[in-house]
Amino acid sequence: MTTAHGIDNMISGYQKDPFAKVGFLQFEIVQADIRRNLEQVKAGLARLNASPGSLIALPEMWATGFVYEQLGELSQAVPELLEELEELAVSHGVVLAGSLPEQKSEGEGAGLYNTLFFSGIGGVGSHGISKQHLFSFWKEDDWFCSGRRPNPVAIADNSLAGGLVCYDLRFPEAAQLQCRQGADLLLMSAQWPLARIEQWKILLQARAIENQVFIVAANACGRWEGLQMGGHSLVVAPDGEILAEAGEEAGSALVALNWEVMRELKERFNTVAPAPWAREDCDKIYSLGALAEVVARRKRVGQKIVFTNGCFDILHAGHVDYLQKARRQGDFLILGLNDDQSIRSIKGSKRPINKESKRARVLAALGCVDAVVLFGEDTPLNLITRLAPHVLVKGADWDEHEIVGAAEVKASGGRVERIVFISRTSTTGIIDQIKSGN
Repeated sequence: MTTAHGIDNMISGYQKDPFAKVGFLQFEIVQADIRRNLEQVKAGLARLNASPGSLIALPEMWATGFVYEQLGELSQAVPELLEELEELAVSHGVVLAGSLPEQKSEGEGAGLYNTLFFSGIGGVGSHGISKQHLFSFWKEDDWFCSGRRPNPVAIADNSLAGGLVCYDLRFPEAAQLQCRQGADLLLMSAQWPLARIEQWKILLQARAIENQVFIVAANACGRWEGLQMGGHSLVVAPDGEILAEAGEEAGSALVALNWEVMRELKERFNTVAPAPWAREDCDKIYSLGALAEVVARRKRVGQKIVFTNGCFDILHAGHVDYLQKARRQGDFLILGLNDDQSIRSIKGSKRPINKESKRARVLAALGCVDAVVLFGEDTPLNLITRLAPHVLVKGADWDEHEIVGAAEVKASGGRVERIVFISRTSTTGIIDQIKSGN
């Protein structure tokens, strides 16, 4: 039960309305023609005549469209486009937000992303939220990398906007994560087809209701490769009321928001703040028989199973980085853990330092690990053949022909991923350091 004092603290951040007005520009995207699409945005803004402080949503890939083969080249023009968009937004006194292809060329996350950029708040190109869930039906995962770190963007003093890109709408946690970080509003940039437009409306209302936030959603209209885009861009209130809706043709809307609706809802009951830890981490430790049943169910719903193994005697940062990268290879990460006897046979009578039950318990507490299973054989081949993962992960210091289970996984249509350790830390090194007293 929320106390009066708790309510006062909860709503103290809403003394100033985050955005004066919100709106959207809905138009048919001209494929691969950045200049013509930018002109459509300029013309739409002139017609909209938005008051300063407004937030305006644009469709997904609004400047380029989904011309996959050309996106690498077109993305090279995006930095300059973002500079123009920043100037345009500042000249109108508004914030513009829509997704564009973003090429990241350095570091671990190098690749092409579908990124929702916010322009008009300074720092050109630095405010973006990349699409988390790629739509494999449209082959997006063949061309794009999935986004990481979906943090809301600071728009003005004490005001945050969360961002979703099209298919993200079907995943409640994508919105919930940002709202629990304090997002006052969710902005959706999409190319959603007319055939599923009723689901579009229902899901937008659901995300608004369950997170108690306003949502402004811009969709494309017109046709793309014979597919009719749905239009029906929306502004939705925290109670699910549709405040503005476009039709199937090009259009726009601008709405003044009543922030008191959000305040009143959160005073009565708050569905965003509660975040209880809903499970016991030790429940992720399985016997092989029980895990085989879990894996079978996961496969039936279409999840991609990932497997890796090791001793993990003294857990360190290198291990955690490796396991996080392994988890990104699919949907469910299984960690095959050497039991105490198998470690003694590999590393000698003085190992392991930590017993199997304690190692399993610590590893199960990692968010990137979905299941831990012990094995006593010299290799995890029995686990691999029994569980038949889609992806087998090992360190890049192993050649593929040396990796136990690689041939079996590939023979069943799976793949092998070799991951580079970024840390030079090792369990043996930690033990030697302790012995030396340094």
